[in-house]
Order: sequence, then C-alpha cells, then structure tokens
Amino acid sequence: MSKRRIFLEDIPLEEARAKLQAALESARKATPTPGEPVPLVEALGRVTAEPVRARLSSPHFHCAAMDGYAVSAAATVSARETQALSLRLGVDAFPVNTGDPLPEETNAVIMIENVNQGDESTILIYAAVAPWQHVRLMGEDMVSTETVLQINHQLRPVDLGALAGCGHQSVTARRQPRVQIIPTGSELVAAHERPKRGQLIEYNSLILSSQIREAGGEASATDIVGDDECELRRALTDGVASAPDLILILSGSSAGSHDFTAQAIDALGELLVHGIAVRPGHPVIIGMVSGVPVIGVPGYPVSAALTGELFIVPLIRQWLGMAPPEASNIEAVSTQKIASPLGDDDFVRVALAKIDGRLQATPLQRGAGVITSLVEADGLAHIPRFHEGVDRGGTLKVSLYQPLRLIEQTLLIMGSHDPMLDLLATHFRARFAGQRIVSVNVGSLGGLIALRRGEAHLAGCHLFHPESATYNVPYLQRYGPNEPVELVTFAHREQGLILPAGNPKGITSVADLRGARYINRQRGAGTRLLFDHLLAQHEITADEIAGYEHEEYTHLAVAAAVADGIGDCGMGLRGAAEALGLDFIGLVWERFDLAIPQRRLETDAVQALLEVLRGDAFKRELGAQSGYRSDETGQIVSK
Repeated sequence: MSKRRIFLEDIPLEEARAKLQAALESARKATPTPGEPVPLVEALGRVTAEPVRARLSSPHFHCAAMDGYAVSAAATVSARETQALSLRLGVDAFPVNTGDPLPEETNAVIMIENVNQGDESTILIYAAVAPWQHVRLMGEDMVSTETVLQINHQLRPVDLGALAGCGHQSVTARRQPRVQIIPTGSELVAAHERPKRGQLIEYNSLILSSQIREAGGEASATDIVGDDECELRRALTDGVASAPDLILILSGSSAGSHDFTAQAIDALGELLVHGIAVRPGHPVIIGMVSGVPVIGVPGYPVSAALTGELFIVPLIRQWLGMAPPEASNIEAVSTQKIASPLGDDDFVRVALAKIDGRLQATPLQRGAGVITSLVEADGLAHIPRFHEGVDRGGTLKVSLYQPLRLIEQTLLIMGSHDPMLDLLATHFRARFAGQRIVSVNVGSLGGLIALRRGEAHLAGCHLFHPESATYNVPYLQRYGPNEPVELVTFAHREQGLILPAGNPKGITSVADLRGARYINRQRGAGTRLLFDHLLAQHEITADEIAGYEHEEYTHLAVAAAVADGIGDCGMGLRGAAEALGLDFIGLVWERFDLAIPQRRLETDAVQALLEVLRGDAFKRELGAQSGYRSDETGQIVSK
C-alpha cells in the first residue's frame, strides 16, 4: 500500500475542460466514434456516421395522387362545362386509386367526383385537365443518389421513414460511446437491497447511466467496490482492459481517509485534475489510464448529476459528432439573496413561476446531498466566478429543466409545509393537464412576506394568535400584502408531540419536556409559534428546553430526527409521526389556510384550484388522512 497523498486543488471549470480535451487529443480519442450498420427498427436516436443517399427514387414511378381516372391531358382539351366529353374506359380513361402507377401514355388524373358515368363503357367529363394534374411524379420526394440525411444527424421517426422510403433497411450510425461505471464506498448497498443502519443505497450509477443513455451512449456498472485502494486499482485495471471509451469512478474523489480515486489514477496513469472551482461538485477528478479517460465523480448526488451535465454528457456528444447540448436559458428575478463563493462557478437549483408578468426564481435547498432539490427544480441558475452572489430582486440566468410553457402555467404556493399540498397538486394536475401547483416551504410568516413582496401567487399559513385565540387573520393584517386578501381554509389538522415508539421518557404533555431533547421548527413556522404559546401556558422558558435551537424545516424532518434518536420529542402532525411508526400525543386541532389576493380570485388558475379544493374527490381523500378534517375545506374565512 502506497503512502496516502492529497492532491485536491481547485482549478477553473474551463481550464479543467481544456486539460481533458488536450489529453483526449494526445491519445487520439477526441474524434467521433466510427460507424456501424444499424437496422432501421433499432436506429431511433442514433447518429449518422456518413451522409445517407437515396437508393431508390421516391416514388420510383409516376403514380396517381387521387382516386379517379388516368388520362392523356391532350385528349381532354375539348371538354366544356356546356359540352361534355365522352371518354372510353380502357381506351381513353383508366380507373386508378391513389398510389397506383399511371398506365402507359397517360399523364394526368381526373378526380372521381368530377366524372359522370355515361354508360357501362364510357365516362363524361366537363373540364380539360393539365398535364401531370393529380399525379405524383417519379422522384417527387427523393431522387435516387441524392443526399437524404447529412453526417452527424440524430435520427428522428420521420428520418427513419424517409430512409425506408428510398430503399434502405439499415443505416450506418456512429458506435455508441461505451462508459464503464465503478461505484465505490463500503457504506453503499445496491438499489435492490434493503439498507441497514449506517448503509446507503447506491443510486448515482443509475443517475449517470441514465444521463449517458439519454445523450446517446451505453453505460454499464460494476459491483460496488469497498473503500480499499488495492481493490479500487484492480477494478480500474479490469475496467481499462474491457476497452471502454470512458471510465467513471463514483465517490472517493475528495481528500478523506477513504478517498482513493486520485491515488489509483495517479498510480496507474496520469492525474490531470483534482478539484474544480464549481459548487456543488468541486472534488471532480480527471485522469488518463492507458489512453482511457477516467473521471472521478463526487459522491453527493447533486454533485454527481452536475458533473454529468458539465463533463460527461458533452463528452458523449463530442464522440457522436454532435455539439454540446444547448439548454433553454431564460432570465429570472431572484426572490432571495443568494451568497456565492467568490472563486467558484456556483450552480443553484431554483423553482420558477411567472408572477405579475415577471419570471421569478426561488432557490431550493442547496445541500449537495439533497437529490429532491433536483427533482423539484425547474432550472439551474448559474452564478459565475468572481461574483459574490445575487441580491433579492437581482437577475439570474437560468437553464431550464421544465418547458417554459409549463412554468408560465404554474401556481406557486409559498409558506408553511403541509404534506397534503402534494395531494392537492396531484388532483390539480390530473384535472387540468398542462398546469401545476408548486409549493415552496418557507414557513407561515415567510409565506405572507413573500405574498407581500409579490413573490408568490398564494401563501399557506397556520399562525395561532394567543391574544385573540384566532388563526392567521391578525398576522395577515400585519405581515400580508397591502391589498385585499381572502383566507380560504385548506384543512383542519391535528398538531401534537411526536415521540419515539413506546414513549420511553413517559412524556404526556408539554409540561414534561424539561430535560428532554427537543427538535424544533424554524423561526417563522406556525408550529414553532404554537409551541412557544404552549410553553408560555406552562410557564416554561425556551432556555429550559434542551435542543430548542435545533431547527428542522418540515414535519417529516422533525419525525425523522426523533426516529433516529437525535431528539426525544418534537412537535408536528399526526400523519408525520405515523408515517415513521412513532408515538403521538395530540394537543390541538388547527386551521391551515391559503391566503389569496382578491385580484387573483377570478384568474383561471385560482378558479381551477378552488374547483379542485371544493370538489368531493379531493375533500373525501383529504378527510380520510389521519389527523385531517376537510369539513370546511374550500370555505372563505370570515374576518
């Protein structure tokens, strides 16, 4: 075993790309892959390796373009509307159907609806026809030997039809670049296995192999390699021997005690890059081993996916003779201040919606391990190097993940987290195709403030006001927009204490929380304000609650922290506790409202939402959820 060395040193993104390209050119691996014959039935999405020329003209004979009678145009010259011309069947006129070859010495077709029957052997026509009228000429579509498709063209369904139509049964397409993926990490298990505590499901290979296939390559993954340098070297040596175009080593690319990728590449070949100035994903490794490029991909899933977009997909397309993929880029206004590392290209996942005529971008969770932030993202905002970030209201350049039309049809709800907003979104999308609801969790107060700033269409809130013993109205008057707003009830739901299964601490109420490790919600969350009110009722101060400063952003996150033993108790919804098999002590039924500016009530999108919200199907399913009541769902709250 060699002595462990640390190589990590960030370089600019473009410099890293240039080093990879120079190494490929030196190894003569920078040019497109050669061609191979592919049957047309298997060729969709493949890329032509040479120009394709027609083997046959299409059509390869003069044929009828209409049902009717084939004639010689010269024989019809004397036909008049006032003086019918009689043509003899089988002599002057020949019955044809669309696509039939024209009989000898005919050069036009009379449509059947323009003909009267004379007798059994004749027809009558009332107008002359021009030569080649209603005739598809030989080669009208394609002429034998002409170029039908150019080199480096990605084949579409219509292209396959054209090739078949001009005499081809197969096409010479570029060989698909082959990528060998080596996942590493002793803590990982395959996706088909059930993980134990301390184990994680390995799914980065699925993400990257899917990106590769979508780009036009082939991908295969080895078994998971443990955190052992010798084992990794063997896997890399075996991988090179299988002659792939590219090897990806997943994880082990940073500078931790179990990170051996850089050492393995350096020992077997040449280490070109270890560390790129991008966030997320800076510990990317690039090297060459026996003429095969090797990329060490960071283990966090967001970093892995971004590495695929920045390096792997462009490389696959280069080998297919295609330009790098062009994302649809738009400019959007940031709803939040975004701090960015000064020396890095920073990539931020955002949710997008069009509000009051402006496209607005709301940053999602930025952790490199939060794969759901990519699932929920509508686009990827790029903050270039040497920019400290973007202020709220500043402009972001965003590469779209979703069609712009769908984004413009998005109804954005910001505010409190409630899992049943996803149920509403499901019913909404099933009822109204091409439209959607997106909810962003910023807490109840954050939602009202976003509404005031014009950063959301609606706000979700459940803010208890102790002095008036009411929900939401006093806070709406204080924090809401300076315009009339209606509160529409979404649901009544049960809040209470989430406890480990069996309630080992014997907690029965808020009064028992002194000495227990508590999991709190973030500032501005309605659940936190309610908890503070309950503490005051029991004359307990925040200083007496161990863990009061431990904040989570959703009910399920609180439940997960309790289930994992991080805390002894948290406050949240009954459904969150039951989802993880935890105990629950109900304390209050609260009202969760949607705050909707009056000027939006008559818009098509909000009317559609209210239609779903008040519909029997949604209310029935909502009311069937544990800890929810829907008897007042959809009603406007009297203030």
